This record gives sequence, C-alpha cells and structure tokens, in this order.
Amino acid sequence: MDMQTIAYRIEPDAESPAEVANDYVLANQINHRLRRAHQRASGIFLETIGDAQLTPTQWAALVTLHREGPLSQNQLGRLTFMDPATTQGVILRLVERALVERRPDPQDRRRTSVRLTRAGQTLVNRLQGNATRAHARTLEPLSADEQRQFLALLERLM
Repeated sequence: MDMQTIAYRIEPDAESPAEVANDYVLANQINHRLRRAHQRASGIFLETIGDAQLTPTQWAALVTLHREGPLSQNQLGRLTFMDPATTQGVILRLVERALVERRPDPQDRRRTSVRLTRAGQTLVNRLQGNATRAHARTLEPLSADEQRQFLALLERLM
C-alpha cells in the first residue's frame, strides 16, 4: 500500500498505535485542509470586499438581513450558522458601525429584532459585486465543472 492510500484510510488496519501515528499525515486530513481553504477564502474576501473593517461573518449577517428583512437575533444566528455568542458579538460590532439596529421585537418584547439601517443597506448594495468577485477568485484554480462539483460536495458535508 502506498503512503497516499494509507493517509486517506478512515480506519487503519495497523496493529499498534505507533503504526497508526506513523500513517497520520496532517496535510491530508480533512480538518486541516478545510481550515487552510477557509483561511485562503477569508484572505481573498478581506482583500476584495472593499471594507477593511468587514469580516466574512459580519458580511453573512448583513446579506442575510438584506435578503430576509428584520430578524430576531436567534433567527439571524440560525440562518448564518453562528452560535449565540458569535451572533451577539457580530451584531454589536455592526451596531457600533451603525449598519444594523436592534429593537425589542414588536410581537415578543423578550426578543430582540435586528434590521439593517439605511447605511447597512447602502453598504450591502455597494459591496455585493466585490463579494461575488471574492467568490470567483476563491474558486479560480478550479474549472467550471470542478467548481460546481466542489460546491455540491461541500453542500453534502454540511
């Protein structure tokens, strides 16, 4: 068996922990590769988006509010796949920049409703083209067929 085959085995046939450890190649592990791909995608986003203060996570919140309209903080977190602490931090930073505002939810005063401000709407409209370019730059090393396949495979993992 060659090293590439060994590195991709899910359940090694090795008899001892030492043999398993010798077979483990970090560069071939899914978590390592996804982290590196995420770093690359985030770097391209930050270079391309056109707003040095805007993170990919903040952008996700802004475009979700742009598409969905006002949402509870909880709904926004679920739609953007952020945990509650991250959601709260993202919203606070966007409030500080006057891109979103929080208000008590009219239907349930215990909940907080979040919506884009006029400045937030303007920013999303202005930067959507840059976000699309960042997406294209990230996938640029792949052919059009590979891009479709890659995105489909990622969807299956989510």
